[in-house]
Parts: sequence; C-alpha cells; structure tokens
Amino acid sequence: MAITIKDLQPREVWKHFEALTQVPRPSGHLEKVQKFLLDFGKSINVETWQDEAGNIIMRKPATPGLEGRKGIILQAHMDMVPQKTPDSKHNFETDPIETVVKGDWLYANDTTLGADNGLGVAAIMAIFEDATLQHGPLEALITADEETGMYGAFGLKGGELQGELLLNLDSEEEGVMYIGCAGGLDITAKMEFMEVEPYEGEDAAVKVQLKGLRGGHSGLEINAGRGNANKLMARFVREAMDECAVSLASWHGGNMRNAIPASCEVVLTLAAEGVEELKAIAAKYEALYNSEYATIEEGITLTVTEAEMPETVVPEEIQDNLIDVILACHDGVLRFIPTIPDTVETSSNLSIVTIDEGSAEVNILARSSCDTMKEFLALQLSSCFAMAGMKVELSGGYSGWQPNVNSPLLAALKGAYNEMFGKEPDVRVIHAGLECGIISTNYPGMDMVSFGPTLMSPHSPTERVEIPTVEKFYSLVKALVVNGVL
Repeated sequence: MAITIKDLQPREVWKHFEALTQVPRPSGHLEKVQKFLLDFGKSINVETWQDEAGNIIMRKPATPGLEGRKGIILQAHMDMVPQKTPDSKHNFETDPIETVVKGDWLYANDTTLGADNGLGVAAIMAIFEDATLQHGPLEALITADEETGMYGAFGLKGGELQGELLLNLDSEEEGVMYIGCAGGLDITAKMEFMEVEPYEGEDAAVKVQLKGLRGGHSGLEINAGRGNANKLMARFVREAMDECAVSLASWHGGNMRNAIPASCEVVLTLAAEGVEELKAIAAKYEALYNSEYATIEEGITLTVTEAEMPETVVPEEIQDNLIDVILACHDGVLRFIPTIPDTVETSSNLSIVTIDEGSAEVNILARSSCDTMKEFLALQLSSCFAMAGMKVELSGGYSGWQPNVNSPLLAALKGAYNEMFGKEPDVRVIHAGLECGIISTNYPGMDMVSFGPTLMSPHSPTERVEIPTVEKFYSLVKALVVNGVL
C-alpha cells in the first residue's frame, strides 16, 4: 500500500499540515485560512484574534509556576506562493493541494506544496494544541501576505506582542539556524504608449511559448544558475526581430515577484512567408538553451504556434527599447558577502514582464544584506530603465536583519540541538527576506532565531519537504518551549 501524508510522523504536525492543504491560501486571498486559524484557536480554548493587518495572534498562559519565564513567540506566515506546471488546471483560490509521498520527500501534484510556510504554521498549531506541555508564556504570530510584500509584518503594531523571544519557523534547511537576512526592495518600471496597426506586409501572427524551466525561490536559489524565462525569451525575440522583421503584440512572463520566472509567452506578427524561418530560429534557441543549461534545467521548450491576428502591435521604436532593456537590466547575483564568500549579498530577480494594451510593466525584486549595495543596485536598474524611457518606482523597501552572535536564544537552541542530535548546528545569514528584520523595527531588542525543516525548490511546482527532517525540526521547537531560555 502506498504511503500517504496520513502515515507520516510526527502525526501531531502532519495532521495540521494536511488540514492546511485543504484550505486555499494563495497570497492575497487569505479569508479562508484566516477563518480556519481563528476557528482552530477557538476550538482549543486559546485567546485568538485577527489584527488590523490580517495577522492571526494566539496567546496561551504559562503553566502554573512557570509564569516568570521569558515569553516565547512562535512565528510563521499563513500564505503560500501559487505556482503550477503549465499543464496543471489547479485553481489556487478554490482547490485543495494534492500531496504525493516519494521516498523521503513530500511533493504536491504539479503545484507548489505550501510547506513554505505551512509546516511552520502546523508546528505552531501542534504546540498550542498539546495540553501536556509544561511551558512559560506562549504566543503565536501567523502573518499575512509574507510572500507578496510582507504586509502582515509591516502592519504589525508595537505592543501587540508581549514575549521577549521569537522563533521564526520559516527557514528551509534542517540543522541550520539563521540569525540575519537580506533586506529587499521592489523596483517597478512602467511605460504607456500608443499602439499601432500591424505594419504593411504583416499578415500572420504566432504565439511563442517558453516552458520547462525550474523557476524557484528568487533569494535562496538565485545563485543556482537557473534560466530566467524573460531573459531567454528576449534573446530569441531580438534575433527574430533582426532576421524575420517581427513585431511584438504582447508579452507575459512570470507571475510572482519572489519567484524566478519559469515560463513566458509572446505574440508576434510577421509576413506569412517568414513563419517557417521563425520556427527554425526557435528550434535553434531551444537546442541552445538546453545545451547551455544542460546540468541545471530539464527539458526547456520553445514552441511557435499559429495565433489570431491582433488588431495592434507595439510601435517599432518602443519595441526596440523594451527588448533592449529586458536584455540589459541586471538579473541574478551582483555580489557575494566579502567576509562570507559563499553567501550571496546582493541580487535582483527580473520577475514579471507584462506588455499589452498600450502599456509595459517590469517588476524586479532586489535583495541585499548591505543597505548601500541595495541602493546601488536600485540606482543601476533605475538608470537602465530610464534610458528606455520608462518611469521607475521604488517601493516596499526594508532593511536586513542584523545578526547577533551573542543571542541567548541562539545559545539555548544550539545547546538543545547538540544535546538532542549530537552535533552543532550551522549558524548563518540567509539571502532571503525573513520577517524578523521588519518585526524588530517595532520590537527593538527582541531576541530572534529562524530555523525549519529541509525544503527544496520553494516557490516552484517541484517544491518538496524532506520528511524525516520535520520530526527533528518539531522536536527542537518543543524542547525550546518546554525548557525555556535563561
């Protein structure tokens, strides 16, 4: 008999994660999961409420006699990244996630799994439900819309929480404890233009689709050398413009600011006699991309199919500027931390490109653990888009979380980990946006550490969690809750 999620241990965690998979919770559509969490708190008779930012907060009194301990806050986020394979019919706003066990790994069926950060939420639920645990004051902070802009963390007010110690349960490598993270900044370039009718001699239209890229987390996997669908499509379109005199009617690439874009689709117009040459160019680039990314990507496809003739296209001079800026703008790692040369310091992700109906918009998420380098990257990108005649907006900026190597919470976690598993955990700074840095702005001095089970390829349809690491992760959470911090 095949193993399913119902057979996994520790059951007290997996049952809650399984329940979460049945509740649609893509970023921006959290009403169902908010109600689910409020109902859960009510069902276990724990004080539970939703704040103005949409966060769910729970508070559980200390076990009698342990009221003097430092209060512990367990923190995770409720939303998940909605990514799926091109052929999947899944609707993230209505459909449950289908889970599949493959050896030691749990996957979803052609979608993101939501272990980022559903397993953190499930661990919190398990701790709060367990009436046998002896513990000091406990709180839970389950934030809203972390994946699209950390809006819940930004909206959290000072004074809402009482605890002194925060366990962020949103990291993705078991045995690693994070004490610092990168800051981030959203860069949006926009342009409006007057569309024109297809040029003389253009009597055919084609849809070009680039698929098969792995995508992935734009922070954790930005140094993995993966293909960016917008960049790869721009290379092809540039040659198609030169060799086949195509015009661009529309462009849709990527759909999440913090996910490396895995697919892209454009509509081009051209003379009918040039379609076969265009198909040959597409075949050449498909082979080229599969050769260039042979050890990284699997099965990149670049297909050309007949499309309905559009009424308008992008003017030639605007088209040239847009393709040039997509090719020229920075994407990927800019610099590694000089003192920690195996950790990315500064990067950008050319995440979403939309050109249609007289407007063009490019979205980039820049990350850096060094504020001045983040500012430099923003200036570099802004200058690039300004040369293409685009208006640039900077928004959602936040500083990184500065590490505290002398943290009492870190010392307690390292001691517990060593005692339980017979080895020291790694202590690192992560090139991703954790909510700790934002929360600390309203709670200065709060002691924080981030850790979690092992996840691979979050923010992509191949997201998976290593099942045995969940038990180690939960055991550590439980040990810290029970033993407290001096």
